[in-house]
Amino acid sequence: MAKRGEKLVIGQRLKVLRKSLGLTQAQMAAELGISPSYITLIEADQRPASARLLMRLAEVYDLNVSELAPGIDAQLASDFTAALKDPALEARGVGRAEIEAVLQSAPGIAAALVRLQAKYTHAAMQAQAEDNPLTDRNKVELLGQIARPVEIVRDWFYETQNYIDRVDRAAEAVAEDMALRRTEPHLALTERLADHGIRIRILPAPVMGGSLRRFDLHRRELLLSELLGQSSRRFQIGVLLARLEQQELIDAVIRSAGFGAGFEDGDACRLARVSLANYFAAALMMPYGRFLAACESERYDVELLSHRFGTSYEQTAHRMSTLQRPEARGIPFFFVRVDRAGNVSKRFSAGRFPFSRFGGTCPLWNIHGAFEAPGRVHTQVIRMPEGASYFSIARTVTRAGGTHSAPAPQLAIGLGCDIAYAPRLVYADQLDLGRVKPVDIGLNCFLCERRDCASRAQAPINRKLAVNELERSLAVYRFEGE
Repeated sequence: MAKRGEKLVIGQRLKVLRKSLGLTQAQMAAELGISPSYITLIEADQRPASARLLMRLAEVYDLNVSELAPGIDAQLASDFTAALKDPALEARGVGRAEIEAVLQSAPGIAAALVRLQAKYTHAAMQAQAEDNPLTDRNKVELLGQIARPVEIVRDWFYETQNYIDRVDRAAEAVAEDMALRRTEPHLALTERLADHGIRIRILPAPVMGGSLRRFDLHRRELLLSELLGQSSRRFQIGVLLARLEQQELIDAVIRSAGFGAGFEDGDACRLARVSLANYFAAALMMPYGRFLAACESERYDVELLSHRFGTSYEQTAHRMSTLQRPEARGIPFFFVRVDRAGNVSKRFSAGRFPFSRFGGTCPLWNIHGAFEAPGRVHTQVIRMPEGASYFSIARTVTRAGGTHSAPAPQLAIGLGCDIAYAPRLVYADQLDLGRVKPVDIGLNCFLCERRDCASRAQAPINRKLAVNELERSLAVYRFEGE
């Protein structure tokens, strides 16, 4: 929402929404019951949007108003709400309206409280870990927050909308220099390494041990395991090229993030270098301009684009979540990777989708159902507790390194976007989006307060269990109200 005293100017957002729905200004005006000239003035930022118009937009197109109104950071909103659930704050009576008021008028204070609560939890869990942190499952979940380097890097990528301009443009320039559009990619990448005096050797899995990639600096050899598929081999070559040719740029990007991003932490700095080298490799294999054009022409068909660029399903889906160059934006996707137990090993968001800092994901989300039909794309419309709806795509992938005696684990890849963008996706063609009923999900059981959920595995952390010995309800865990 706009800050107090500011006009609510939503021209660009309204234009993106209208075009994503395939409507002319006249058609949208007719559906909203306003004049076409009013739409024209709003899109030109010559007229602010009224509260009445915002509510009409939300009603007609099933949107969350905050998706159009600038201001509230979805991740901050999620983190702030989760922080208030900490029993130590005794904020049980704080409602959604109060939370939104703070986020609108004083987001800096909300962010400061989130940091304070995180430090409190860190200190509390460290003290408990000295005793026996495995005596209680809840402690194990909360101790995950102590993985500070991972959270620092994840937060930084979220703040950049998962797009690192300088690294992305450098990769695109190298791809052009290597003529990857016209040359067989593996050959071109191998020759590029040869220019550095480095050769590639594919070694048997027993020789590589537990490694899939190893760089022997002394012998100037890149050693790759036979267990890696062709797309993964190319990716690993790209990672080494990032180290050889772009290390100064990567270090400069990290320095420019400043101490505010938390990179005074040595482990976080090292993890950021690894993440940016991986980013470069993906951008090299899927150069921004060519990849975005292909995404738009093929309507974000992940499987087709994987074949076209010689990349894996996961690499392609992840790259889609980075298409946020200011002058040429793609759909703002979120990307998540989970295992069968619901553990999240990757999460990125180019849009406003909130992720929880601890715990798993909602079992009602189709990303978990993907394991029931491996290799098939599953679609779902989901709705978060605050009212925002998203179109979700999920499919399993198999990690590299599998053998008969040690099969590779399966993971589920989730890719999604705001429901307003769904008509631009090939996966929504068979759905009547106007009739599909969203599946109500939450961030996870710790933070979700939806009642009567048969899939609930835990009462909310700020709610007391309500135990009725004379009744068996649909939900295994019932909890007291506010």
